[in-house]
Amino acid sequence: MNYYDTLIEVAEDCPVTKAGVPQPHGNKKTKAVFEYEIIANHPYEYTEEDIAFEIYALMRAIPKADWPKQRQEFLSKGHPHLRVSTLPKRYGWGIHNNAEGRAVLVAVESAEYKKLVRDPHTTKIKAFSSKRA
Repeated sequence: MNYYDTLIEVAEDCPVTKAGVPQPHGNKKTKAVFEYEIIANHPYEYTEEDIAFEIYALMRAIPKADWPKQRQEFLSKGHPHLRVSTLPKRYGWGIHNNAEGRAVLVAVESAEYKKLVRDPHTTKIKAFSSKRA
């Protein structure tokens, strides 16, 4: 489920032109907050599989001791990529996966984002639209 040398571009219907940080709802962290914190605090450290599992485990309060077994079970099933994340759909973040499949956030308004969009060696895929066809 990992991408390599790929930029997940912001969705065509993304409502912002400048990247923003997702906020919790009350005291509860949303999936977008977890995604943002994991990727922003660990640039090019985690793969999409790592991110998907860690969010799954955190949102379900799975004890860390159970993570290895739970991860194996979790990854045996299909899971959506970061293309469906609200970070590129709503918050203005591109997600770049390097040659090792490790992810970093790239603000849509940044020079780095524009450079990656123009780079012929980087595969580009759009995040899924928020609206149904």
